[in-house]
Amino acid sequence: MSGRNFGDEGLFFLAESLAFNQNAEEVSFAANGITAAGMKAFDGVLQSNITLKTLDLSGNPVGDEGAKCLCDILMGNSTIEKLQLNSADLGDEGAKAIAEMLKKNSSLRVLELNNNMIEYSGFTSLAGALLENNSIRNIHLNGNYGGALGVNALAKALEGNKSIRELHLHGNSIGDEGIRSLMTGLTSHKGKLTLLDIGNNSLTAKGAFYVAGYIKKIKSLLWLNIYMNDIGDEGAEKLADALKENRSITTLDMGGNNIHAVGVGAVAKVLKDNSVITTLELSYNPIGPDGAKALAEVIKFHGNVKTLKLGWCQIGAKGAEFIADALKYNTTISVLDLRANGLRDEGALCLARSLKVVNEALTSLDLGFNEIRDDGAFAIAQALKSNEDVAVTSLNIGSNFLTKFGQSALSDARDHVFEMTEKEIAIFF
Repeated sequence: MSGRNFGDEGLFFLAESLAFNQNAEEVSFAANGITAAGMKAFDGVLQSNITLKTLDLSGNPVGDEGAKCLCDILMGNSTIEKLQLNSADLGDEGAKAIAEMLKKNSSLRVLELNNNMIEYSGFTSLAGALLENNSIRNIHLNGNYGGALGVNALAKALEGNKSIRELHLHGNSIGDEGIRSLMTGLTSHKGKLTLLDIGNNSLTAKGAFYVAGYIKKIKSLLWLNIYMNDIGDEGAEKLADALKENRSITTLDMGGNNIHAVGVGAVAKVLKDNSVITTLELSYNPIGPDGAKALAEVIKFHGNVKTLKLGWCQIGAKGAEFIADALKYNTTISVLDLRANGLRDEGALCLARSLKVVNEALTSLDLGFNEIRDDGAFAIAQALKSNEDVAVTSLNIGSNFLTKFGQSALSDARDHVFEMTEKEIAIFF
């Protein structure tokens, strides 16, 4: 029911049916022009409905007054486990109302408040609730205005909270001092945090130092996102040193951090003795051909990386040659993203030669935005035709310079593979 723009009047009509519906477990009223007045439609409905588990009201201008009304109603609900209020024009007063509800609600597991206008005061209110609530598992506060002070309040609350498993704080202008407070709080956290998103928070190498200290000690964290900060090579080296002692993180996102060949070289060395990291995101870092070489030399025979993302890394055709050589021997990489690296036909030819070699792991290859022309397309098409054991099921070669001849060659190769092996390859132009 999302995106219908039925407004408050439509919600009153639909909400009434929820009172009698004992089947629907998930309902989305997202992006429907619902305001604070519309929240009254849930009064008497959510208290009596015993099956609804997910309620999505994202993209509606419910504001703080709407949040207050909804939270008063949710005080009497014991079944909703996931509440989504992303982009709902919430401010500190709305966050305060949600915090008061959390103090009394024991059913809610996931709370999404992304892209609102919650500042320090709202973060402080939510922090206070986390000291009393022991049922909430995932809290999403991406794209708000918590800042260092707001996160400091949250950090202190986390020391006494045992339930939080996922903490999403992307884009909150936390800064290095804020991240120091957060890492201190998380180090003392009594629960088992599995996911931490601190991307786009103006962190430098100093901030990376604090994060490194935390991940040396944590044994539960599986997913770390430090995307779009500015930790540089120094910060990458600090994290790499910490990762030598960590054996829990499986997904690591370090994209967009101004990391060069030196920094990626340090990360690559970690993979020699680490079989836990399976997803490595390094896109938007100027690692260049030398960085690609350092990484390729390790992944050729070491590590357990299954998804490797190197888009917008300036590796060029030379870097593609190093990666292609590693693919001849690597037995783990299933998804490889090489978008926007200026590979051109030369780089495509190198990768095509590797595709001719039996590789039972690689299933998805993304070569978009690489200035590849027909010659590169012909080479890839020939490689797909000549290797009956090719495992690739998805090839993106969109936003290149192919004519109808290059596209036709790849389409023919796709049809040939299907005819000979009954394997389908999705090719995106």
